[in-house]
Amino acid sequence: MTQATYDDANLLLKLYELRREDKMREARAWFVSNFKPKTVDEMLKLCPPGSPENARMRQVITYWDMAASFVNMGVLNPEIVNNREFLVVWLRVRPYLAELREKYGDAQYFKHLETAGNLNIEFLNRTSPGALEAFAKRVA
Repeated sequence: MTQATYDDANLLLKLYELRREDKMREARAWFVSNFKPKTVDEMLKLCPPGSPENARMRQVITYWDMAASFVNMGVLNPEIVNNREFLVVWLRVRPYLAELREKYGDAQYFKHLETAGNLNIEFLNRTSPGALEAFAKRVA
């Protein structure tokens, strides 16, 4: 892994600043407490299009997909984005992502989230064996 840079740190601080915005904070709190679908149908029932829940879900998932794109495109050092909130988002989207891609006809839908999410899991398994399983049980 390459050494993190001052640019990495500055971008990470900016990402954290964006997370503190009031609507984002509200969406994140809702997501962590309420968003646990296992299928696209469950997701659509919980977050029907046009609903406040749908807006919260999209805000959180697309925020982390954007942050993941920085990692995947080499803009941000992946080891400093080893973040448990990001991991919650990935673990909660992962069960139905293939079904969602098929439904939308978009094989690349949330590809950045998937790629960086799997890197995050690999990092955690390499640096702290067993932590992923314990974490996944806590957030299930």
